Amino acid sequence: MHKRIVFRHMEHSPIIEEFANKHLAKIEHFLEHEPTPIYIDLVMEPSKTREHSRIELRIKTPHYDKITHHEVQGDKFYDALADVIETMHKSLLEEKKKLKKNEWRTRGRNDDPKKQD
Repeated sequence: MHKRIVFRHMEHSPIIEEFANKHLAKIEHFLEHEPTPIYIDLVMEPSKTREHSRIELRIKTPHYDKITHHEVQGDKFYDALADVIETMHKSLLEEKKKLKKNEWRTRGRNDDPKKQD
């Protein structure tokens, strides 16, 4: 699993990184049984012209290719970071349900999981 946390145009903050890692643990747990390679990219970037920041989370695996982003204004950066990660987790859960449903739809009557002699 390749995880990258990027602080673009801002100082690296170990407190923000620890907060992000704590919340990303839920997504890492969800993806631990996925086939490799697994890429998790979290990019945090403040705006140069306005008082708001952009947070983007990308997940790339053989089954999932998702991007979630959020722009926050003011001092609600930690809330926005938690929201982006929670939104991604919900999106991954919904995608997993769709994959399972499609798996059952494509299964034929003779595709019994028991081995036939």
